[in-house]
Amino acid sequence: MTALRPHPAAVLVRSGSLLDAAAGVEAAHDLLLEGGRVAAVGAAGSLDARAAEVAAEVIDAAGLTVSPGLIDIHVHLREPGQTAKETIATGTAAAAAGGFTTVCAMPNTVPVNDTPEWTRWLQAPERGAQVRVLPIAAATVGSMGEELTAYAALKAAGAVAVSDDGKPIGVAGGGDRIMQDALRAAALAGLPVIQHAEDTRLTVGCSMNAGALAFRLGLRGMTVEAESSLVERDINLVRRLRDSEKIDAHLHVAHLSTLQALDAVRAARRDGLHVTCEVMPHHFALNEEAVLGYNTLAKMNPPLRAESDRQAMIEGILDGTVDCLATDHAPHSAHEKEQEFERAPNGITGLETALGLALGILHRKHGMPLARVLALLTSAPARVLSLEGRGTLAAGAYADLVIFDPRCEWTFRAAASRSRSRNTPFDGWPMLGLVKYTLSEGRVVYRQNQSR
Repeated sequence: MTALRPHPAAVLVRSGSLLDAAAGVEAAHDLLLEGGRVAAVGAAGSLDARAAEVAAEVIDAAGLTVSPGLIDIHVHLREPGQTAKETIATGTAAAAAGGFTTVCAMPNTVPVNDTPEWTRWLQAPERGAQVRVLPIAAATVGSMGEELTAYAALKAAGAVAVSDDGKPIGVAGGGDRIMQDALRAAALAGLPVIQHAEDTRLTVGCSMNAGALAFRLGLRGMTVEAESSLVERDINLVRRLRDSEKIDAHLHVAHLSTLQALDAVRAARRDGLHVTCEVMPHHFALNEEAVLGYNTLAKMNPPLRAESDRQAMIEGILDGTVDCLATDHAPHSAHEKEQEFERAPNGITGLETALGLALGILHRKHGMPLARVLALLTSAPARVLSLEGRGTLAAGAYADLVIFDPRCEWTFRAAASRSRSRNTPFDGWPMLGLVKYTLSEGRVVYRQNQSR
C-alpha cells in the first residue's frame, strides 16, 4: 500500500476517553503512535516514560473522546475529470475536518475507474490525499453493464469493492445475468458488490420522492418500489448462487432509503445471506419536505423520502439492521445547482457534517450510546469491506484516530467548508461533537481552527 507521506515522529495521545468498539475499550487511555501504527495502548499516564524515550509529540486529550478514525465507504472525489467540483486533495481535506481517516472512492469519474492502472493512479502520492483513499472499482467496463472488469487484478491494485454506482448493475445492458455474473466473480475474488438500488426503468424523468408532495410541486416522483424491487431482485440472485453453486456472494446495498428495502434486507439476513447495507445521515435527518421551494440543495438520489421512511431508517439503525453509516459525499459546482429543480444534478456534500448529525440525532435525540454511534462510522464499515488494521486502535493497527469533544455544540457553515463545493442543505445547522484533531497513519492532518 502506497504511503501518503513519510511517517512522522512518534506521537503520544494522553489521557483521552478511548472508545474502540472493535477492541471493546471504553476508558481513559494513552496511545503511543510510531511509524504510522499504534505502538502501545495503556492506562492513562502509563506510557509517559516510553514516549520520552522516542521523543514523542504529546497531544493532551483529557476531557475529550478518542476514537478510531472514521471510515466512509461511499464518497465521490470527482478526480479524474471533474476537478472543478472536487479533487482528491480537497475532498480528503474535508474528510479530515470531519474526522474521517479513510474514504472509499466511487468509480464514476471521467474516465471511469475500470482498470488496475486507474485504481493505482487514484492512490498515488501525487494526488495529494490528506487521508487514505481506497478505490471502489467499476463492476463492468465503463460502467456500461455489458462486460465484467478484471476483479482479481483490480483487487491486487488496491480496490476494496466493485460497483457501477449510479448505473445499477443488471438494469440496462446484460440484465439479471450480468448482476449474477458480477456477484459470482466478486465472491471468487473476495470482494463485495455495492449496488445503487434503483430500477432506472421506473425513474425516467423523476427528480424527487413519489407522493402527494411531488404532485403538489408538479414533479415526477421516484416510487419506493423502484428501490425495493431491485434490492429484492439482487437478494434473490445472492440466494440462487448460494443454493445452486454454494457461492457466498456479498451484496452491499448503497444508500438505502425506504422501509420496504430495509425489510428485504432483514429477511435476507434471517435467511443467512451475506447482505449488508448503509444509510446516509441525510436520510435520517431530513424528509421530502426539505425540497419545498424547489430547493436543489436537497435534491439527491435516492431522494429524500416520506417521514415514515425517515423514521424507519432510524429504527433500522437502532435495531442493528443497518450495518454502517456513509455519506455519499457528492460535490457539485454552484452553477449546476442554481437551475431548475428537474435539471439540477443530484447530490450533496457530507464529509464535514456526518459526525455532527449522527451524534445530534442518533445519540442525543434517540439515546443511542456514543460507542455504538462511533462503531457505525469505524469498526462497522471496516468489517463490511474487510479493511484490515482500520476501524480499531488496538496495538498494531493503523494510527488513524479522531479526537473530539462529544458535548460541544457548534454550527456548520458551508462557506468554511474545506470541500471545493458548497452544495449542502445543512448550512447553518446545529451540530454536536466538535473535531479537535484528526490523525491519519500517525500524521496530524487536521487541528481545530478556533474561529470555526
